[in-house]
Amino acid sequence: MGNRPADGSREEPLREVLTVSRRGQITLPAGMRRHLGIAPGGAVIVEECEGELRLKPAAVMEVAHYSDAQIAQWDRADVLSTAERQDILQRLLQH
Repeated sequence: MGNRPADGSREEPLREVLTVSRRGQITLPAGMRRHLGIAPGGAVIVEECEGELRLKPAAVMEVAHYSDAQIAQWDRADVLSTAERQDILQRLLQH
């Protein structure tokens, strides 16, 4: 792996030669995984760009799905009266 100056900054990017297994798998070196915060079972994004492969740590977020009926109910609950709408417009125009 690349040399690191005493202040911890990186002069050169980390570079390793990896071997692709028969199943198409590679093993990321432990130092790279630690540096990028990739934990066992963690997700990574791989993209091909101009003949190069780029790996990036991926953020996995839980996504909730809502029905059209739930969304319509929230829309009805969020309707503003004419007076409320005018009050908001007045405050926005003052700034």
